[in-house]
Amino acid sequence: MFFEYPGLLYLEFLLLPLILWYAYRQWRGRQPYVRFSTTAFLPAGGSRLTGVLRHVPFVLRMIAMALIIVAIARPRSSSSYSRTDTEGIDIVLALDVSTSMLARDFTPDRIEAAKNIAIEFISQRPSDRIGIVVFAGESYTQSPLTTDRATLINLLKEVECGIIDDGTAIGNGLANAVARLKDSQARSRVVILLTDGVNNRGEVSPLTAAEIAKTFGIRVYTIGVGAEGTAPYPMMTPFGVKEVQVQVEIDEDLLKEMASLTGGEYFRATDNTKLLSIYEQINKMEKVRITTDSFPVYSEEFGKFAVWALAAFLLELVLRIFAARRIA
Repeated sequence: MFFEYPGLLYLEFLLLPLILWYAYRQWRGRQPYVRFSTTAFLPAGGSRLTGVLRHVPFVLRMIAMALIIVAIARPRSSSSYSRTDTEGIDIVLALDVSTSMLARDFTPDRIEAAKNIAIEFISQRPSDRIGIVVFAGESYTQSPLTTDRATLINLLKEVECGIIDDGTAIGNGLANAVARLKDSQARSRVVILLTDGVNNRGEVSPLTAAEIAKTFGIRVYTIGVGAEGTAPYPMMTPFGVKEVQVQVEIDEDLLKEMASLTGGEYFRATDNTKLLSIYEQINKMEKVRITTDSFPVYSEEFGKFAVWALAAFLLELVLRIFAARRIA
């Protein structure tokens, strides 16, 4: 607590002469008296207590005046208040759902590993709007930008291979993601594009889509998923599903160029652990901006001193009216 007008507290010294004058009158001054021939009829004892009690009204008045001086000096207290503003990032996950994503070099396969790790990434970005775009031979939006984590995760779980024409239209996938972000007002807009193949379908070339992303200031992180060399792939045969080894073909040069063109970065994931690590790196690179403003909040404290002073005055008044004759 502090005082807005601390100089007024010196007025407390003015009470000292009043106290000294009162003491002089009580103990040194001439007091009225009445002579009696005997004191036998007076009640014994109690004189010391009544002698003390008759000074209580004066003490209460001094206390009240002291409290009034404290009140007019305007006592105030302050506390620190913090306000935190969080500015999120708009992110679109562009996920390859071509049938090659069923390869089992990831656990249980590429598509499920990509979905599960993406769900964990989404859970760690509570302040961001996130959308989902899927692509194979064509591309469509699975979820627009949203902060509804539960709905977003449920929609991501519904993603499967084979839901659209097969193929790998990387350019269409990125162009669709850019379309979801181009009107965003977020300070940072990001596409995380994950694929396991080579562009072989679509009307928009990947580099054209990357140029469009660059024009809108959208950063693109590209992720190539697949083991080195060959990977086990489930193939239907007359005897049921059988795993065969297929060659892993990822156009890494293209993915690197797309990322570099937009100010992003290319990553290669060869297993679940590596893919999780990549998402963690992106999570660290794309930091949410948090602004904290701290400022003091003042509260007036004079009210309680004024109330105490009033209480002291009222108590003095009551004592003078109802008890003065008994304690005088």
